[in-house]
Amino acid sequence: MVAVHIPRLALLAALGDRRALLSEPVALAPEPGSTQVVGEISAPAEAFGITAGMRVGEALSRCPELRLVPPDPEGVRGLWSEVLGRIEAIGGAPESERAGVAFFAADGLRGIHGGSLEGVLAAARRGLGRGARIGVASSRFVSWCAATQARQRRQTVIVESCQTARFLAPLPTAMLRSRPELEGLPETLERLGVRTLGELASLSAAAMAERFGHPGLLALDLAQGRDTPLEPRRPPEPVSERIDLPEAAFGQQLERALELLIARVLARRERRGRSLRALAISARFVAGGTWRVPVTLRHASADSQRIGLALTSHLAHLPAPAESLALEVEAFGPPAQDQTRMLDGGSTERRVALSEAIQQARQAAGDVAALRVLEVDPESRLPERRAVLAPFPDPNPNP
Repeated sequence: MVAVHIPRLALLAALGDRRALLSEPVALAPEPGSTQVVGEISAPAEAFGITAGMRVGEALSRCPELRLVPPDPEGVRGLWSEVLGRIEAIGGAPESERAGVAFFAADGLRGIHGGSLEGVLAAARRGLGRGARIGVASSRFVSWCAATQARQRRQTVIVESCQTARFLAPLPTAMLRSRPELEGLPETLERLGVRTLGELASLSAAAMAERFGHPGLLALDLAQGRDTPLEPRRPPEPVSERIDLPEAAFGQQLERALELLIARVLARRERRGRSLRALAISARFVAGGTWRVPVTLRHASADSQRIGLALTSHLAHLPAPAESLALEVEAFGPPAQDQTRMLDGGSTERRVALSEAIQQARQAAGDVAALRVLEVDPESRLPERRAVLAPFPDPNPNP
């Protein structure tokens, strides 16, 4: 397993053509509307004791010359997509859960790169260029740990299977934070006196399961060199549209621009009649920097009105005046051929969903959990005679 780690990727994307600033104290500014902490930092900023996640005021007090750069999530996505494309260009099938870290299997690539692991790694280094740290091991987690130990440029750390336990033993449990589901576990382990992966690996599975449940068992597997199988990403299908905005556009102007973007995306030939499952709204700010929000639809749809209702509310969170607005399709759904409306006014799916809701309510609270109102004598002068409550019938008796 090969791990590729590119440190400070978000800072590199935000700097763009100004990467010479990495030789100065530089840090990512906080995103508008978020907690006022700095993001990734340059090496000179590290020398002043500044760390990612530090309050802006404290960072500036430690280094008054610190330069804050607005974040660019769109640039990060584009830069990382380019890196993944280079891995695919050498024949790899990468898996990547977050920008800056990718994994791919090397065994199937030996035949096209000289028949050896060294040939595969040489091709990867040529494609990725300087700055990429590469680690090789028997599992994803161990290879990522190896990549973080490759401190010098173009250096590769290889951990043989027989050396896995010895390599992992001195590493801190903070390495487990590379997995989102284990984000808060290292802090708890440190309070309990478990500070290294070696100490964690010596614990029993029963004790970890009793104290932490499934996350504890996963952490134990990682500390002992085991990991889940690789899941390569699907080939991307980039479908996006962008529109320039007039100065100080807001309110209905933004909504009209979004309606136009939705119409353009639905009209793209690349859609091939499929519905849309997940999209992303992004904007470029007048003062620099970008903003991006992914949105997953509850039901895949090709209805512009439904898509608009799901996306419009996010425009209210736009933190600054934007010079352009973009809409990108992140995932497609099944073909947009909903025949239920032609058959029965679109009520079939509604009846099925209603039936499931009624059954769940009755299982939780009994038969009286779902009742309906029946009119008995609507013209009666006594309100209690006008209607009665009756059991609600199952709207879908034959699912």
